[in-house]
Amino acid sequence: MKKIAKYLLSLVMVASVVVIPAASFAAVNTLKVTDLGTTQVESNISLGNKSPLDTATNLINTAMLFLGIIAVVIVLLGGFKWMTAMGSEEKITEARKLMVAGVVGIIFILSAWGIANYVLKTAVTVTTSGTATNN
Repeated sequence: MKKIAKYLLSLVMVASVVVIPAASFAAVNTLKVTDLGTTQVESNISLGNKSPLDTATNLINTAMLFLGIIAVVIVLLGGFKWMTAMGSEEKITEARKLMVAGVVGIIFILSAWGIANYVLKTAVTVTTSGTATNN
């Protein structure tokens, strides 16, 4: 049961790193600028004026924060298990595996966040100026 839970957690973490940015970009690409009748209700309702890229950035940052918290909790859980192992090699090995999995998860999360951040900044630069710059 523990192995299934580990594999399921790993699958969720990897899937979220792949699916969330892809879904964000798909949502941004499918938006069309049309008048949907918002001008008629704008005086009564205060609508947000954020760009879709800002919304995608906020979504990705929130998802990465959540996944980062989960990875840190996994590392802390591994440390707690190691400290309470009382010299048992089996428990120490299990704790070490948890800590390694947590650190690998943090590395994946940070690299996915960096890639998504770079892609979004480049998309903003290209769509506003027409050329990509290396910042």
